[in-house]
Amino acid sequence: MGIIRKDYILDRWVYYAAERKKRPRELKSIESKDNSKTCFFCPWNTHLTPPEIGRVEYKNGWKLRWFLNKFPAVEKKGKPIIKSKKYLSEGASYGVHEVIVETQHHKSQLADLPVQQIRELLEVYKIRIRELTKLKGIKYVEIFKNHGKDAGTSLVHSHSQAMALAQMPSLVIEESNAIKKYRKCPYCEIIKTESKSTRRIFETKNVIAFAPFASRFNYEAWIFTKQHKKTMEELEESELMNLAAALKKILVKLKKINASYNFFIHYSPEKENLHFHIEVTPRLATWGGFELSTNAIINSVLPEDAARFYRR
Repeated sequence: MGIIRKDYILDRWVYYAAERKKRPRELKSIESKDNSKTCFFCPWNTHLTPPEIGRVEYKNGWKLRWFLNKFPAVEKKGKPIIKSKKYLSEGASYGVHEVIVETQHHKSQLADLPVQQIRELLEVYKIRIRELTKLKGIKYVEIFKNHGKDAGTSLVHSHSQAMALAQMPSLVIEESNAIKKYRKCPYCEIIKTESKSTRRIFETKNVIAFAPFASRFNYEAWIFTKQHKKTMEELEESELMNLAAALKKILVKLKKINASYNFFIHYSPEKENLHFHIEVTPRLATWGGFELSTNAIINSVLPEDAARFYRR
């Protein structure tokens, strides 16, 4: 018998149907070719990217570097204003879209990098959020990573993206509003519950990773600081290192099953109280008509089984 679960605090539902894993598959995926000679992000092709904004130095070169996206989804053109007339609202897609290259090595993915370098990447995320937030008209900086063809990546070389937006993301607003229904931060309570549950994946003194109770994605994982921290600026060195270790553990496991994945960071908007966290969303299943028509999800992997997979 299948079960249905609701998200901890958001009004979204997931249907669990393990039998769907046994469905026959007639369509085969086609992997994209890996060609480092023409890769924009390899060290010998830096002239192919927009001018460098910053880098983490390494010997006579770099470990990480970041620059404007050559094919941006948002740009600093027009004005960060939305005009509305009855049911119609529109404005310029104002913002800044950056690429953060995570390693010089074309064939190394984030899961292959040492924890220390992943920690340095988290530091770069913190810097980009801090600097981009200072820009006029910017309300939020979304940090995310696409890995694999099923997660929306177009280039194989390991990289993340930062998008500075003139509008607050609706999901961040939804999360921020949902926690106001509680006297205390609900995520702090959820962390205590999940630290004792079979959904716990990884835990240190400062950080916990768990498969959320109503996971929408196969093998979905969330990483939280145990202390109530709202932004990356509040994180201490030990927390950054533990976040890097948790992320590494999860990504290594996903690499073993060749899973495409996304991950993203949610931090608290100014004057709100959202608990900082990272969500890892593997892309092993394709959403179909049911998901699109109902905004509910069918998941074939229970979070308890997902956590067991990560702990093994």
